[in-house]
Amino acid sequence: MPLPNQTQLSDLRGTAQVAVDAVQGIADLVEDMHRTIQLLPGPLGPANTQRTRGITGLVYRSVRGIAGLVGKGMDLGLAPLDEWLPDGLSSPGQDAFRSAINGICGDYLARTQNPLALDMTLRFQGRPVDIEKPLALVNGAQVPKKIVVFVHGLCLNDSHWERDGHNHGSRLSEDLGCLSLYLRYNTGLSIAENGRELAGVLERLFSEWKSPSTELDIVGHSMGGLVARSACHQAQQLGHDWPRRHKRLVFLGTPHQGTPLDRAGHGLDALLSVSPYLAPFMRLGSARSQGIMDLRHGVVTSSGRTHVPLPRNVCSYTVAALKAADSSTLSKRFVGDGLVPLNSALGRHRDARRSLVIPKERQFISHQTGHLQILSNEKVYQRLSVWLDQPA
Repeated sequence: MPLPNQTQLSDLRGTAQVAVDAVQGIADLVEDMHRTIQLLPGPLGPANTQRTRGITGLVYRSVRGIAGLVGKGMDLGLAPLDEWLPDGLSSPGQDAFRSAINGICGDYLARTQNPLALDMTLRFQGRPVDIEKPLALVNGAQVPKKIVVFVHGLCLNDSHWERDGHNHGSRLSEDLGCLSLYLRYNTGLSIAENGRELAGVLERLFSEWKSPSTELDIVGHSMGGLVARSACHQAQQLGHDWPRRHKRLVFLGTPHQGTPLDRAGHGLDALLSVSPYLAPFMRLGSARSQGIMDLRHGVVTSSGRTHVPLPRNVCSYTVAALKAADSSTLSKRFVGDGLVPLNSALGRHRDARRSLVIPKERQFISHQTGHLQILSNEKVYQRLSVWLDQPA
């Protein structure tokens, strides 16, 4: 059996920390239920906020304390092994696991400094890009006229742009001669936080990119489109230089006006809050990340504003998808691509003042296409390649 590497050890330490915190969280939930049953309140009313006392309270404190000691003991025991293990890359399975858990509770991972928390990186051919030396990517070849940055969606990573043997970025590099770079980031953080960090990454990248004629295009799938919008908005506020290179912004299945994904969770929270007997279970619902909660209304700023105009002097395009072959009202309003309703993906809002202004000729609806199938749909790619090849 081969020795584990440092990356695998880091994942093990992070997973152990999550497990310990989960045990402590379950102990809190059970204690809340125990205390509520002891008090026998009415069926409706506020939640119990008291801890149990006496021997019962001692038992719950002991469970939490023992779990914490076990976690610290495991971490102290595993930490010294890091110096003895070889470096190693993550496997696709490890990457998928980390991306998924970051999407679900990535803000908690970052807050607790868990090793599973992902840092934002630009990647090329599956490896991180040294943005202090970006021209090394072309290896003496002709400097491209266009850089396209691809921003993935919730619980995904840069490798998910490869689907069913197709990769929009690779095809564009072949057909248009552009340089395709891929962002990897913690999708559980707030969209505004990721947008601010992306704006900083692009500012550092182009401060080192010595070819002044190279243009920037951004393609965002799902949440990635909201992160891109947030980055553009915050870059303007911060006076960044990279927006002058930014020519095109393409959204693929982006929930500009929100998605039902978190609305069900929000409704469940409201339902549970009406009874002290159900309120402890709100802990489970509140465990979802801020990134998921931001998707409910398409929030792109730290102030909670949902309507931010599209960036000026940038050509914006949008692709929406329908799982159905027709465009019935039911299909458009409730089904969409399975996750994002049609109007949300097109930027439409019942209040015209909050709609995004994207001309009809810059919109495309792909029928019989699911949310992830947008990444491998040939018609979507053909439209994408035409848009990115047009003069800005």
